[in-house]
Amino acid sequence: MFRVGACALTGTALLTEAASASDGDASANEAVIRKWYKAWEKKDMDWGPFDAMLADDFTFSSTDGNDHISKAAFKKNCWDNQIAFVKGSDLELVTVKGDEALVKYLCHTVNGKSFRNVEYLRLRNQKIEEIECYFGGTLTYPSAASSQKG
Repeated sequence: MFRVGACALTGTALLTEAASASDGDASANEAVIRKWYKAWEKKDMDWGPFDAMLADDFTFSSTDGNDHISKAAFKKNCWDNQIAFVKGSDLELVTVKGDEALVKYLCHTVNGKSFRNVEYLRLRNQKIEEIECYFGGTLTYPSAASSQKG
């Protein structure tokens, strides 16, 4: 019985040590993620700060026909079309585990509408390597929110 208990305690200690070693990475990654969403509110219309947060081999996927599109395609198809439209967002859930995160947010638009998305992010060396976006309901889908009149 003692040997099983000792092994369990040793295993628990190793797991705790491993978890605290990755807590620093998770904390740094969460800071990058929060900075990413905050940047959408700044409205300086400069791609530079966004580009600096993305890995060179960044990809974006969504249910809107984007399947691992490149950083350049993301800039053209998403950022260029949405940056002036996004007023801000409320981060409702940010869960980070190592280099992976799930984020649920309520995005507010300049025309007074809102939509909710959930995004999976993968980071590498505190840069966003991948985003998979899952849109909310059809009435709050970003293009529907942009076409609704106040």
